[in-house]
Amino acid sequence: MSTIREVATLANVSVATVSRVLNNDTKYKMTDETRARVWQAVTQLNYTAKSPVKPPSNNGKVNNSGTDLRIGCILSVTKNKYKDPYFMSILSGVEEQLMENGCEIAFIKTGAELEDRKTLYSTFNSPISGLILMESLNSETYDFIRNQTPNIVGIDTQWEDIDNVGYDHYRVANVAVQHLIDRGYKKIGYIGGSGISGNIKSSQRYRGYYASLHAAGLQVNPDWIIDCAWDENICMEKISHLCKEKDYPTAFFVASDLMAMAALSSLYNLGISVPNEVAIIGLSNIEISKYSNPPLTTIEIPTKEIGMVAVDLLIARINGYNLLPRKVILPTNLILRNST
Repeated sequence: MSTIREVATLANVSVATVSRVLNNDTKYKMTDETRARVWQAVTQLNYTAKSPVKPPSNNGKVNNSGTDLRIGCILSVTKNKYKDPYFMSILSGVEEQLMENGCEIAFIKTGAELEDRKTLYSTFNSPISGLILMESLNSETYDFIRNQTPNIVGIDTQWEDIDNVGYDHYRVANVAVQHLIDRGYKKIGYIGGSGISGNIKSSQRYRGYYASLHAAGLQVNPDWIIDCAWDENICMEKISHLCKEKDYPTAFFVASDLMAMAALSSLYNLGISVPNEVAIIGLSNIEISKYSNPPLTTIEIPTKEIGMVAVDLLIARINGYNLLPRKVILPTNLILRNST
């Protein structure tokens, strides 16, 4: 286990300086470059002021009280951490299944919050037994957390060294686009976000969209691809801009129900009838999608069950399961409503 002196040596600063950075002491002036070096050394050496995580007692088994277990959760959200109904539904499944096992969540953070090195360090400074990870994170942050936490289960993350639970992103895109094609739509656009890769075309949902159009011999117009960064306002603005042009799609596959409802709102403001002029199909089947105007055709993702299965996998790891990482894909279902 690394020491504070080793951190100081690697960062080329004094032990006192390391201590001030870790404790967010602003009494003494310090450059941002110095702070960055210290945090980089902390991450590289996997330094922690506490003892490493110990396995739970009771011979590694979860007891009825759950007092031996501290389970953390990292949410994937773009704004307010408790706003996105998709991830809140997954979180409800996590909480319900933890309660069934006599446990509770020790902390909830977002990927954005953990980009701050002091927040990252303080969050994982105390031992935790396991972590539910809903955000892929950048490699440096992930490596730091992976070194601190022996048991992690991801929700559709890119990391292949941990268990993951989710759905087939490529297939749902294929089902959505094929539904639009079967309804006679030929000019089909795509709305989504780029995620951690920074490139919307790297996502499996986009690739499924592209492959489906290509297989049907239909045009993939780059002007019809909207990267809204998972932000409703950006989504509405970009759709408004696109639909003021003469050539816009007659249908959209939208990789999120929230963004799909933003699209419906933008089209309504433009006086464009759905589905008569432009059809919309979303993804996730959040509760409010059935109450949109018109009700949203979508693909149902078993979000609550994803959270519950993730907890089951995590507890299995805590209890000693040590075989290769597992990837669990749950089924999805096309929900037909009036927007297509």
